[in-house]
Amino acid sequence: MNITIKEKAESMLNNKLTAGQFLRVFVKEGGCAGLTYGAEIAGEMKGGESVVHTAGPIRIVTDEASGKFLDGLVIDYSDELINGGLQFTNSNTKTTCGCGQSFNLKGFPKVEGGKCKT
Repeated sequence: MNITIKEKAESMLNNKLTAGQFLRVFVKEGGCAGLTYGAEIAGEMKGGESVVHTAGPIRIVTDEASGKFLDGLVIDYSDELINGGLQFTNSNTKTTCGCGQSFNLKGFPKVEGGKCKT
């Protein structure tokens, strides 16, 4: 799986993560384009999760359903007052909404009315 952690995100995560912690990345329905990325720092893996990327001490963990949306993911960090925090982009994105907060990927089912349509 190809995941890139940019320098600013790597620096922030190295400062925030304590021993045994990892970044949980997930995909959920939402936004104008259908899907959004979310993330949280955690210390215990949930059932069905696995480590999908390691960069030094940084581990990225996700569940099986979200994992299929992470190939090509780029994680960056912004300390701007508006829209600051971790930033997620994906080179496989087919469409995004105007603000760039949600996406749809090439070759994946469309999300309509909150339900995936295959």
